[in-house]
Amino acid sequence: MAQGERTVDALAKAAGLNLTTASAHLQTLRQAGLVDTRRDGVRIHCRLAGDDVAALYALLRQVARAHQAAVEPARSAYLGTDGAREVDREELLARAAAGEVVIVDVRPAEEYAAGRIPGAVSIPLGELADRIAELPEGTEVVAYCRGAYCVLAYDAVRLLRERGRRAVRLADGGGWPNCPWRRQGPHESGEVRELARWLCRFSWMSFRHEFGSHLVRIGMINMDETR
Repeated sequence: MAQGERTVDALAKAAGLNLTTASAHLQTLRQAGLVDTRRDGVRIHCRLAGDDVAALYALLRQVARAHQAAVEPARSAYLGTDGAREVDREELLARAAAGEVVIVDVRPAEEYAAGRIPGAVSIPLGELADRIAELPEGTEVVAYCRGAYCVLAYDAVRLLRERGRRAVRLADGGGWPNCPWRRQGPHESGEVRELARWLCRFSWMSFRHEFGSHLVRIGMINMDETR
C-alpha cells in the first residue's frame, strides 16, 4: 500500500491470505487509523492513511536492523550478494542531469503510475529480459524498486549484468511514497516514540501482545510504556 492504492483482493493475493483473513487484518488497521478505504461498486480499495504511516514502518525496520543481529543475515540471504555498486540519491541526480545514466523503475506498472522518480522509465522486472534492447547501449542503468528490502532491483541488476550491461542499484530504493524522495529527514524521536507507545497499547488489546512484545524486544519502548 505504500506504493499505491490496492483492492482487498489484490492485497490478499500479495500476502498469500484468504480474503476473509486479509479483510480482518485491514479492518483492524483501519480502526487504528493506519489505513483508509474507499468503495467502488463491490470493490474496496485500501491505501495508507498518510506518508507518516510509511515513515513509521521504515523507522521500525531501521530500529530492528540496529538492535537485532539476525536481521542483516536474513536480509542478505533473501536479497543475495552480487557485488553490484549502489548509488545514493545525490549521485543519481547529478549523473542523471549530466545524461550519464538511464533510470529504470522495475516495480509493477501500477506502482510506477502511482508515483516515481522524475525521468525514470517503467520496465517491470518480468518484462526486462524482453525489453533490454530499449535501453541505450553504453549507458549505465540505475535500477530501483520499492526499498532496501525489495528484491526486484537486485534481480534486475543481476539480469542486466548477465546480458553484458553496466548496472547499479539505487540505495534504499525509490518507491513512492515509501522512499527518501519525499521524506527528506527523520521524524522527531519523541513523536516516533509516542506513536510507538500508542500502537503498542492498541496492539496489546487487538493482537494478543505480539506487536507490543516485538517493540519491547527491539528496544524501541520499555515494558512500562505499554501500560
